[in-house]
Amino acid sequence: MSGSAALFGTPTPLAVRMRPVSLDEVAGQRHLLRPGSPLVALADPERRTTGAVSVILWGPPGTGKTTLAQAIARSSGRRFIELSAITAGVKDVREVMQEALNQRDLYGQSTILFLDEIHRFTKAQQDALLPGVENGWVVLIAATTENPSFSVISPLLSRSLLLTLETLSDDDLGELIDRAVTDARGLAGAVELEPEARAALIQLASGDARRALTALEAAASMAPEGEPVTADVVSQAVDRALLRYDRQGDEHYDVISAFIKSIRGSDPDAAIHYLARMIEAGEDPRFIARRLVISAAEDIGLADPQALQIATAAADAVQFIGMPEGRIPLAEATLYLATTAKSNAAYLAINQAIADVRAGKSGRVPKHLRDAHYAGAKRLGHGKGYRYPHDSEIGVVAQQYLPDTLRGTRYYEPTNHGQERDVQARLEKIRRIVDGE
Repeated sequence: MSGSAALFGTPTPLAVRMRPVSLDEVAGQRHLLRPGSPLVALADPERRTTGAVSVILWGPPGTGKTTLAQAIARSSGRRFIELSAITAGVKDVREVMQEALNQRDLYGQSTILFLDEIHRFTKAQQDALLPGVENGWVVLIAATTENPSFSVISPLLSRSLLLTLETLSDDDLGELIDRAVTDARGLAGAVELEPEARAALIQLASGDARRALTALEAAASMAPEGEPVTADVVSQAVDRALLRYDRQGDEHYDVISAFIKSIRGSDPDAAIHYLARMIEAGEDPRFIARRLVISAAEDIGLADPQALQIATAAADAVQFIGMPEGRIPLAEATLYLATTAKSNAAYLAINQAIADVRAGKSGRVPKHLRDAHYAGAKRLGHGKGYRYPHDSEIGVVAQQYLPDTLRGTRYYEPTNHGQERDVQARLEKIRRIVDGE
């Protein structure tokens, strides 16, 4: 047992023990904590009995949403009630609202209701919050890792101030770690942290304060008695970087967006990096495979028709062999797509054609192209005058294919990239023949 073992006899995690008791102790988020800001005003004890605006705190995990809410409640002297959207229902919300109303009317006491993960609340559950927020029975501080524009109902958004929290910087995390090592609530100076170990903890945390403190606590508990915490001890305590990645949240969309844009931009190193991040975070490999198939058709197209085959084969392989081996065909397809020629001509062609159809630019199918097999078709002239291309020595004949209203329209414009360069040259000759030039 290490010399610091006594520090770990408490069941309370280090991250909880080190939670700030005032806004002055909060690491990071200085853009939200300037003098006179809404959060600072909420924490002012002189204003605890007056009306205050409700706020929605939006940011990645570990950026201090719960910390801010609790520090504001402690500093302001307001009652603090915490509900979790995972366990609370409409009945719980209504009971809190009624009690808050009673406290206000009978004792002049203001209540802060902290609602964690509000994005998990249904519309009906969020509706139950409206009377209390609108009438000032509670000051709502709601936390979410997902974009409130999509996860919070409009009436609640319009009655609250949306504040965006930023990922903690390395300096913020360093300050937090240093305080936890020396503070009496933390490790109380019982362990020494080598600079390399401190740097490793910062890197492993990926901007998440809770993860930084959790990793510090684990490393400190593993350090041999009387010896400092080294980078090797940190690596033993935490065997891989703790990625900030929510499969249902913004990070999910940000990383897949960067992945596809790196492929489109022909940067295989960036593309493989984002693939690795998704794999390590537990992203559904079928989702990654689907995006590769889309990328092959949208961004590469006929510049390299084999790209779609490779992407589809990778998708089939992942379905067949599963993970972790599925990472290999995903990597192969990613690198192929990132390094091959690019063309979005097929993507642009179908989009423009659909736009014309939606705009009413359809026109009747020319008679010589219509089906001549049903009764009366010949009498109506259907199929009459159709020229069979295979009867031509070159396999192409002069003939109108588009409706009269679209005659001469060009949807597909091949690029000069990859195999599409050959398509471009061939198509120019074909179009001259078809147009009778």
